[in-house]
Amino acid sequence: MAHPAVSPAPLAQPALPALPALPMRELVPFLLFGGLLALLGLYFVGAEQGALSIFGGNYVHEFVHDARHLLGFPCH
Repeated sequence: MAHPAVSPAPLAQPALPALPALPMRELVPFLLFGGLLALLGLYFVGAEQGALSIFGGNYVHEFVHDARHLLGFPCH
């Protein structure tokens, strides 16, 4: 078997930039806002009808109808 006289050079891996450390104090407002939006979305998908209805009619119910079935909420 013949061995090559020159070995291939290893491929250089680009260095990933280091991510800056974010203090928890700066993340808390964004986490609270995201949690509030998630709860609001869950309300509209799960409970926006009947006695707890904020908006009259079935507009919101029909808009999120398929999402209700996908998440397992009964609606009819």
